Amino acid sequence: MNNTLIKVLLADDHSIVRAGLRRIIEESGDMSVVAEAADGKEAIAKTHKTSPDVAVIDISMPGLDGLEVIDQLQDYYPKLPILVLTMHEEGQYMVRAVEAGAMGYITKKSAPEQLVKAIRKLMQGQRYLTEEAAEALALRVVRGKKNETPIDSLSLRELQVLRRLAQGHTNREIADAYGISIKTVDTYRFRILKKLDLRNNAELSRFAIQNHLIEP
Repeated sequence: MNNTLIKVLLADDHSIVRAGLRRIIEESGDMSVVAEAADGKEAIAKTHKTSPDVAVIDISMPGLDGLEVIDQLQDYYPKLPILVLTMHEEGQYMVRAVEAGAMGYITKKSAPEQLVKAIRKLMQGQRYLTEEAAEALALRVVRGKKNETPIDSLSLRELQVLRRLAQGHTNREIADAYGISIKTVDTYRFRILKKLDLRNNAELSRFAIQNHLIEP
């Protein structure tokens, strides 16, 4: 393999999507996919094994989701450029991905035109955001704390716990996933319900679906 090729890790739970992305990347002429992962844990393990130059991470994956993967990869490899590739166009995901440490954010529908360009931009040490992502980030700055939405008020960990609760995970499962106590999960749940003015997990699940935080 040509050592000058940009080494890319692809993480997406759909094999057909990965195949399409691999083709786009390897037809570029200056990149190679060195690893593929179907879930978050595999993405982290294969990053350790292959030391990619860029990681392309889907947000919605089983087990550890993309935001959690970004969070962990930033702990291990703070200089690794991470590009989020997702179906979600909502500003909430864009903002959270960047806050978690992603250098770029594009949607899957824009991948044929933007994926290669985005990877090259990240390799130059620059960010790559869609117009929607840039606008969402600018709006968050303009709104500031005084005018933030209920979702904006959640910390990244609270958002992660919210999504897992909405997906039906037990407190024990959430505690094990994050290496925290069940009591701490209870505390997060209490804060989430209070901030969102919700009463129980059923309302929480409806809220998550209505705000496109999880898939129905």
